[in-house]
Amino acid sequence: MIVNQAYRFALDPSPAQARALTSHAGASRKAFNWALGLIKAQLDQREAEKSYGLNGDQLTPFVPWSLPGLRKRWNVAKVEVAPWWAENSKEAYASGIRNLVRGLDAWRDSKSGERKGPPVRFPRFRGKRRETLSCTFTTGTIRVERDRRHVTLPRLGALRLHESARTLARRLDNGTARILSATVKRAGGRWYVSFACEVDKADRRPARPKSTIGVDVGIKHLAVLSTGEVVENPRYLAGAARRLRRAARRMSRRQGPERRCGRVGSRRWQRAASHHARAHTRVANLRRDGLHKLTTGLAAKYGTVVVEDLNVAGMVRNRRLAKAISDCGFGTIRTMLGYKMAWNGGRLLVADRWYPSSKTCSVCGAVKAKLPLRVRIFTCDECGLSLDRDHNAARNLAALVSNIGAGVAVHPQPRGSNGRGADRRTRSTTGQVAMNRPPGTAFADQTGTVPPQGGTTNRVLTAAHRKITEVQLVGCPGDRRST
Repeated sequence: MIVNQAYRFALDPSPAQARALTSHAGASRKAFNWALGLIKAQLDQREAEKSYGLNGDQLTPFVPWSLPGLRKRWNVAKVEVAPWWAENSKEAYASGIRNLVRGLDAWRDSKSGERKGPPVRFPRFRGKRRETLSCTFTTGTIRVERDRRHVTLPRLGALRLHESARTLARRLDNGTARILSATVKRAGGRWYVSFACEVDKADRRPARPKSTIGVDVGIKHLAVLSTGEVVENPRYLAGAARRLRRAARRMSRRQGPERRCGRVGSRRWQRAASHHARAHTRVANLRRDGLHKLTTGLAAKYGTVVVEDLNVAGMVRNRRLAKAISDCGFGTIRTMLGYKMAWNGGRLLVADRWYPSSKTCSVCGAVKAKLPLRVRIFTCDECGLSLDRDHNAARNLAALVSNIGAGVAVHPQPRGSNGRGADRRTRSTTGQVAMNRPPGTAFADQTGTVPPQGGTTNRVLTAAHRKITEVQLVGCPGDRRST
């Protein structure tokens, strides 16, 4: 099975190499801003010419919104725009232009209705201190050295790694991996290199290929499984709150940068800012490590995992729970399970967003009209079941496997269409309403699997259709007029 996978390693560059990395990231930003300025000037010129009564061939020709076209124009203008262009690799400038082309394509597709999700705004100029330092290499010498403690990148030479790259080196030596690109990025006061690779993974099989488990995520408990197992919420951000507050106070006492007068932060402020960034990075690393361990264990053990389609973007709008919800990483859990289940030969089922998993009795199927969040014990008025509400919801999620297609969306393929592992998601447009059924017809066995519910009648209600307005764009793809 061929998948796209990224390997990230921390770097330990020398001071000269750190300056070279910063220079390459600045060159990428320079090319991005230059190309964006060129496009914006051309669009403004066309708008002015239209106001004069010109049209058609009389207007200024379009600037091509493609990497080859913009790179050709950059090669002509780089001597005047950036006389120091020879100090960096050509890949640095191509990286900035490539990022702009992706942003323009995303804005155009969002405006025309071809891209789902929230609206994407027109690209903005990148600031020196506001944007993250990064640069991508796609051609040239990109390799992991034999000692597995150094990597070689174009114009940067051999960079020492903070950790061993044996996990990637073994695959490269065996011929089961091929490096597609390398991205250097500065985050949390440290430089990282990420290799986007095409990996040939061996076919795997979960330990229990025929078992099914429902996973209900929450704030009080990070995850509750249909087997009754509870994964406690480590609350990494809350645990590091004191350290983060002290680091923020220490930074606020220093003389920081002032953009209005062009003042840069003092060295003491820079050191304090570095400590504050490292504290946040440590929290993010701990959270990521915990989620990886949770999702890897589920994918390696169970053949089918059922989760809910949560509206995380809407949940974080609650100002009282936004920080706690963000600390859990609900969206990351679903993303990790998506590709890990495919890598291990399993499948991930996503229940419809409006399925009442917490309000439905997992034994008789009776649905409560209301169940406030403060009520943590589910008590059925029909059969008398008394169970933790999260455990009850997990059992209901596992029971949906017997009714695939009614309120369930399946992700059987690996997410390998781009470097981040994302792919197109299939969503169900129907919501399932559980009906009353004879007591004892649905129960969880030792593997967490709810057997088929014989004799149970399920009614499927069609969800409200969303009104879709077709957007007609006038003029070129670069027209910035709102629709």
